[in-house]
Amino acid sequence: MNLFSEIRSLVLDALAQMQAEGTLPEGLSFDNVAVEPPRDAAHGDMATNAAMVLAKPAKMKPRYIADALAAKLADDARVTSAEVAGPGFLNLRLADAAWHGVLSAILEQGTAYGRSDMGQGKKVNVEYVSANPTGPLHVGHTRGAVFGDALASLLDYAGYDVTREYYINDGGAQVDVLARSVYLRYLEAHGEAVEFPDGTYPGEYLVEVGQTLKDKVGDAYVGKGEEVWLQEIRNFATDAMMDLIRSDLAQLGIEMDVFFSEKSLYGTGRIEAALESLDAKGLIYEGVLEPPKGKKPEDWEPREQTLFKSTEHGDDVDRPVKKSDGSWTYFAPDIAYHFDKVSRGFDELIDVFGADHGGYVKRMKAAVSALSDGKVPLDIKLTQLVKLWKNGEPFKMSKRAGNFVTLRDVVDQVGSDVTRFVMLTRKNDASLDFDFDKVLEQSRENPVFYVQYAHARIQSVLRRAAEAGIATDEATLKATDLAKVGHEAELAVAKKLAEWPRLVEIAARTNEPHRVAFYLYELAGDFHALWNRGNELHELRFIQDGDAATSQAKIALAQTVAVVISAGLGILGVTPAQEMR
Repeated sequence: MNLFSEIRSLVLDALAQMQAEGTLPEGLSFDNVAVEPPRDAAHGDMATNAAMVLAKPAKMKPRYIADALAAKLADDARVTSAEVAGPGFLNLRLADAAWHGVLSAILEQGTAYGRSDMGQGKKVNVEYVSANPTGPLHVGHTRGAVFGDALASLLDYAGYDVTREYYINDGGAQVDVLARSVYLRYLEAHGEAVEFPDGTYPGEYLVEVGQTLKDKVGDAYVGKGEEVWLQEIRNFATDAMMDLIRSDLAQLGIEMDVFFSEKSLYGTGRIEAALESLDAKGLIYEGVLEPPKGKKPEDWEPREQTLFKSTEHGDDVDRPVKKSDGSWTYFAPDIAYHFDKVSRGFDELIDVFGADHGGYVKRMKAAVSALSDGKVPLDIKLTQLVKLWKNGEPFKMSKRAGNFVTLRDVVDQVGSDVTRFVMLTRKNDASLDFDFDKVLEQSRENPVFYVQYAHARIQSVLRRAAEAGIATDEATLKATDLAKVGHEAELAVAKKLAEWPRLVEIAARTNEPHRVAFYLYELAGDFHALWNRGNELHELRFIQDGDAATSQAKIALAQTVAVVISAGLGILGVTPAQEMR
């Protein structure tokens, strides 16, 4: 059930009647007619812009349309008043029974309330994390991992067929550096003193890898040149790092559907096939690029390269795909990888990148547009930096990692649930301060606690009801008389619950899972406000002594809040709290 969609349908039906009666001209598009919460709750329960968006194409005054529409809507039993405001906005107030219908729907549907068929089963690929397989995941990867995973869950909830994917960057020079770093740990395991040159990976996480390699091959590589061991250790180290990364992701409850290896694109003709596809469309040519902005002429050596006409698909400049020496640029395998995604039949692609990939957005979108002939949209979400604080100071680097704070450091400090929720308390393109002290604080200022406390309070009500001998099983609550829920504070909660299906669709349409976290905080606020009013007004308490029927109606309201909080936390990958300690 989506009450906002139902009232929008009511508005559209009324507009169609007005056309049939000649009040409105035929041929109008109603696509931009919306029904949404008013900016000021004092103005009503819902508002529609119908008169404002139809006035110009209808060549009529918006106030005239609004007055005629208000008269039509007032005939519906759900609408208690339809008031025209300003130049032609229409504010609606709904009968209590409409909000009781929302509560009944939640009790009937459970966490399926709010699920949508908006996606219509479209296949969406969400690629996220995709960290180089050179070490454990750091806190920046953590934000991208949480964001991508919550987005995938949100899209699934909104009716899309979602594939979670990790692109293993195992084809570049950084994996050679990893192999050399593991070789040093391997020599160390043989008792040799080693030094890590600049550019290698000195983290202690490779100590065990070096020992494991020694256990596997003995001294076969000791004193040997790279031509003997580089490729073998490269493969061995990559597998070890991916095992570590999978384990890190598991700490956050993240499981990928696909791990795609960049290395699989090399020497298999797949890069060539992708570029041949672009070439067949006249988008590959040999040319010389202009010097980058800020380069002095003496610093610039013009070279002929193989270029992709990315400017024909919205990019600022054309991009090289092959260097003058015949080797591929970094962009070439990325084009091939996305060509593979398009070839797998996805209807939409989403890439979650770190903030340092901002310059990559236009060229990647241009490539996908060209490869798919504009049929497969690519949305690239950038996650900004996370600043860690503890005891009022920046959090120190991890000794184990060598030069950064790891995902495990964060989860070990505060747990997976807190980590995930906090990472979604800001929009992905806004920087995030993660204060280890504040995220564990039990106050309204801590959104994790505030939402979890609301759910835990509801569980405490259910436990107290059981102690009082009040039945709160599913069948009883479904059958309860919700007309006993009628106070403005109670209806305020019901009205917020009615927004959930609409919120899900907006968040899924914009690929913004943080909206779910924001909504849950607001819902928790409305519930806590009701709880606090109950401390002042006996009739608002959830358990009414000697009145099981009224108690059950109020408990049913509380239970609907718990259901929606559970659904929202499920999207975020957070376990609802049963009690707070």
